Amino acid sequence: MVRSRVHRNILAVIPARYASSRFPGKALARLDSRTMLEHVYERVSMARYLGSVIIATDDHRIYQEARRFGARVQMTRDDHVSGTDRVAEVASAFENAELVVNVQGDEPLIDPAAIDAAVLPLLEEPAIPMGTLKKRIEDPREITDPNVVKVVTDRFQNAIYFSRSTIPYMRDGGAVTHYKHIGLYVYKRDFLLRYSGFSVGPLEQAEKLEQLRALENGFKIRVVETDYESLGVDTPADLERVESLFRAGRNAVTKEMIQNG
Repeated sequence: MVRSRVHRNILAVIPARYASSRFPGKALARLDSRTMLEHVYERVSMARYLGSVIIATDDHRIYQEARRFGARVQMTRDDHVSGTDRVAEVASAFENAELVVNVQGDEPLIDPAAIDAAVLPLLEEPAIPMGTLKKRIEDPREITDPNVVKVVTDRFQNAIYFSRSTIPYMRDGGAVTHYKHIGLYVYKRDFLLRYSGFSVGPLEQAEKLEQLRALENGFKIRVVETDYESLGVDTPADLERVESLFRAGRNAVTKEMIQNG
């Protein structure tokens, strides 16, 4: 049983940059009359087990937008090489935080229930230092797509490996379920603060997957299965796709209201 008192000791950090090679300023892009950043913040704030949600940025435009819609926001250094380092900088100031959740700032449809699902194992098993999510692959094309990161786990749902390649590989044919990695992370705070100091191994260098650093240094990552389909916005085309989903959702709600009188 998860005690209610732990909720206020869980910190969610949303790292948000302005610079992006494929979509500069995407955090401030408009989506259904609001910025993508506001949508992400609102969705994350709906998760049950979070005590605090804060946006971390190195850009004053994003800072001002976060202040405009009432979010907690913190300016960070501008020389971080990853979002994880930016999250760690913020977490270092929250000494009472038990867990820190790293939520991508480009997923305006993030499911609050998926955040809770990733958090729960670390509340129930204190020895687990890190957690994340996986989803069953339904589109066969994603199995061989190097842009879709695959994950395999042991029977205790701890990660064995993450790869851009097809894992597991079916040598003799047959059927097996493939899972893709959903890039939401939960860390024990002390573990997160040490993370950037861990050595970068050959697997991380080869795959360009930062989560492999934990595995290469001998730490477990608990992987929880979710039905949440990650819809990150990396390009203007991605934003158009998400906008179409928003419109479809509004139309469905309106239709239901009319049918129900």
